[in-house]
Amino acid sequence: MPAKLSVNLNAIAMLRNRRDLPWPSVIGIGRIALAAGAHGLTVHPRPDERHTRHSDLPEIRALIDDEFPQAEFNIEGYPSEDFLALVEKHQPEQVTLVPDDPAQATSDHGWNFAADAAFLTPIVRRLKKGGFRVSLFSDADPAGVAAARDTGADRIELYTGPYGSYHSDSAKAAKELERLGKTADAALAAGLQVNAGHDLTVDNLPELARRIPALAEVSIGHGLTADALEYGMAGTVGRFLKACGW
Repeated sequence: MPAKLSVNLNAIAMLRNRRDLPWPSVIGIGRIALAAGAHGLTVHPRPDERHTRHSDLPEIRALIDDEFPQAEFNIEGYPSEDFLALVEKHQPEQVTLVPDDPAQATSDHGWNFAADAAFLTPIVRRLKKGGFRVSLFSDADPAGVAAARDTGADRIELYTGPYGSYHSDSAKAAKELERLGKTADAALAAGLQVNAGHDLTVDNLPELARRIPALAEVSIGHGLTADALEYGMAGTVGRFLKACGW
């Protein structure tokens, strides 16, 4: 089965937040994406709420529950106590833990699983006890997979930023793709499922999907939102679904 597509709404929220106005509607755009066939919605509610606001979360949860019950809600972020409380309040199907500093513009690296194991393991245990699927943001490094598995997580999410950044250098992109592939191979062999996200486009997704045919999910925001300016959100979701292999 091809990778499922989760639409990250942060870029939509950031555009809305430029003015003290309710448009573009994060919920309205999420509804269009799901109606067009997206399998879920992703948000990253940072402490300063510069993108998704905390007040968006109950509305997204209600949108999925009331109109698209087959879809999934994925909340990602740094696992502070405040973040964990948000997760437990709004009950996403998946929680993706990222090692972000609050000041970062966006996620730009994965966990050091060996060094962070003592920190992550009790958090993963708490989330699993709450019934959440847990995914951990991961660099393209097969050596870290065993430690990621030992935290008790269900999945890793491959950080594909470097792969996406080589959009004009096919040789470097191919080399990075193989690093991602080897990390996915190691994760799958260890019993982890594999997600991916960051700077994925309709141009680089097909190669990623071919190299990692067992890819479970891709979470895409920036590139998808940029394309939506040209093709509309519904048309863009269709393009990305096709790029995934649907």
